[in-house]
Amino acid sequence: MGSTSQESVDLIRSRVILYNDRVAHPSSIDYPHQFPGEDLAWDFEKFKQNFDIVISYAGKDELEFDMIGIDAAIANAFRRILIGEVPTMAIEKCYFMQNTTLMHDEIMAQRLGLIPIFADPRQFDFRRGDADPPTDNNTIVFRLQVKCSTNPHAPPNAIDPTDKYINSSVYSSALVWEPQGDQAVRFRENPIKPVHNDILITKMRPGQEIDVELHCQKGIGKEHAKWSPVATASYRLLPDIQILKPITGDDAYKFQKCFPKGVIAVEKNAQGEMEAKVINPRKDTVSREALRHPEFEDKVRLTRVRDHFIFGIESVGILPPHTLFTEAAAKLVEKCQAIKFALTQVYI
Repeated sequence: MGSTSQESVDLIRSRVILYNDRVAHPSSIDYPHQFPGEDLAWDFEKFKQNFDIVISYAGKDELEFDMIGIDAAIANAFRRILIGEVPTMAIEKCYFMQNTTLMHDEIMAQRLGLIPIFADPRQFDFRRGDADPPTDNNTIVFRLQVKCSTNPHAPPNAIDPTDKYINSSVYSSALVWEPQGDQAVRFRENPIKPVHNDILITKMRPGQEIDVELHCQKGIGKEHAKWSPVATASYRLLPDIQILKPITGDDAYKFQKCFPKGVIAVEKNAQGEMEAKVINPRKDTVSREALRHPEFEDKVRLTRVRDHFIFGIESVGILPPHTLFTEAAAKLVEKCQAIKFALTQVYI
């Protein structure tokens, strides 16, 4: 095989190539018996050598890291588990004693269920149906009891409802945790509460009131989105911008404008000309704008590295993102063990 052909094959194996009207080679072709003389069977030692995780940003509720040396199926498995299979605690049962607001019980229950609850789900058990009674090990109880009245100290010309009335807006801060059993002792260091205190539940006017008891249960996002621990979990392939021929002069500045700020720099080359250089492809959104201009034809190749994923996790605040990823990894291991056990039970 000639060097040019070999380079083309290597490119197809390692990159997803973007054209102006299509995306080429999105799927991996590295599998056994595909290339003569190469043993492409999966090998754990080889995987350990190539695999790496590089954290680029770690915040209170956000985490961005590079996951290098894996297949898209594994990256997507982490994403799906984070969204749908890492459990949390959320409001599941609403027992209304009084609700004279304009909002129906069912609608208010839906809104209440979507309020993230700051409680470590690892400290609770799943409740196995209605036959499984609520206990301090599987249920958290909140009380929402608010009544709206006229503000006797409001200015005569007041227009704003927050000035005219008391409790005209009901926020998540009004949820009061009622510890059950030994919960007050167990969660003394981290009291259970809504993650955010400024989530609007409903609005009221004088004479209207709410009195409802709320029961939180453990669940997963596959059952209902309110149990999902992440606001978003996503990944993208690392962009790789390859300049095949020098782009100089005015074309260099035009080329620079085809990409987000910080991706392309225009610098003086050895000949004293201003030339376009790739400095940070990570910032590129892969808009393919450069491929629309004929002056850049055959001068640039837009690709993405097939096994290099930029992974982002944004937690809703119940658990920190690094903990969520650890829980997702443990869940993936559990799934693999279940499949491995099932395979041992197959009779041929």
